[in-house]
This record gives sequence, C-alpha cells and structure tokens, in this order.
Amino acid sequence: MLQRILDWSEVWALCIPLFVINKQSVYLLKPIFVYVTIAFLMNLSGNIIADYKEELHLPEWLQQNTFLYNLHSILRYACFTIFFAGIKVPFVVKFNRYISEFLLLFIIINFSVFEKFNSNEHISGLLLSIEAFILLVYCISYYLHNLNEEQQNERYSADFWIVTGLSIYVVINFFVFLFYVPLIDSNIGLAEKIWDIHNIAYIVFCIFIAKGFYEGR
Repeated sequence: MLQRILDWSEVWALCIPLFVINKQSVYLLKPIFVYVTIAFLMNLSGNIIADYKEELHLPEWLQQNTFLYNLHSILRYACFTIFFAGIKVPFVVKFNRYISEFLLLFIIINFSVFEKFNSNEHISGLLLSIEAFILLVYCISYYLHNLNEEQQNERYSADFWIVTGLSIYVVINFFVFLFYVPLIDSNIGLAEKIWDIHNIAYIVFCIFIAKGFYEGR
C-alpha cells in the first residue's frame, strides 16, 4: 500500500500547490502555475498508462509512458527558464537563449540517432540529467545574484521558496537520472528503489512550490 502511494506521488504531490494557489499567485508565478497544471495532467496520464494499459486496451503507441517523462523534462526546463528570466536573474537573461538552443540541438540529435523518444525500455536518463544540471546552474545563479544584490528583504519571498524546492529536487535527482538507466540493465531492484528517492524528492519539491504559491498571495 505504501509503495503504491509512493508510486502515485508524482500525481498527488502536485495537488498540494494546486490546493493553495489563488489568482494573485497565478499572476505573479504564471510559469510555475503552467508547469504544475500540465505536469499534473502528464503524470496522471503516465500513471494510468503504467497501471491500467491492459484494462483500458490502449493502442500500441500508448503501451509505454516514457515519452511523457521526456516531455515533462522539456516542460520543466521551459517553464523554469521563463520563471528565472522573469525574475531577472542576470545569468539566465544573458545565456538562456544559447543554452536553450544547445538543448534543442541535443534533443533533435539524441532522439534522431541514439534514443527513441517513446522507448519501450526506459526514459532518457541523459536528457533528464542535462535538464537537471542546467536548472541547478540557474538556481545557483539565483542565489549568487541575491547575495550580490543584498536582497535580504526578499530572501524568503515566493521565488526563494520555489527555487529552494527546485534546488533540492535537481541536486538529488541529477545522480538518480544519471545512473537510473544503467541500473535498469544491471540491477532492476536497485533501480526501482532509487526511483523511490526521486519520488520523495518530488514530494518535497511540490511542498516548496506550495509554500511559494502561499507567499505569493
């Protein structure tokens, strides 16, 4: 029972920020609201595919949910890049165009040559690792900018809580994403346990987003 709750945490955890949001939060944190809403629909669809594909007699192309994880990674990168640019983090404002072009080029090459976007075997650990690394750099840039500007009065504002939650998530899951696919081939049991770590980190991430939405009221 506990394992099933944890398996579905990528769905119900997103209900936490959705529960506390209001119109003011949506206005101030629109990219994050967009992320949470679409991520909820993606994760719900992914879990339904994983658990009920046989009962629902889904078509062949919907027998796997890996494409949703890959789309989710792209969505998270896009929404948080817009968020960081919107709060005027200098590094993101200056370099996000070049980084986004690099990521787009990587996605095109990787899924044209090396991996299938809707793989029957696994998610793209490389895509998720690169996304996590880039977002970690953005988080560090945010903290450095705040320290340099001595923005003490804003340290615990809505964006602080959201960036802190994202930082925790990407720091933990950079290594999860990096080693998850190799572990599937060598030790599937350990891979499943490591993914539980991802799910716990995602719950924490969503709680921090909820705190950000609350502070944005």
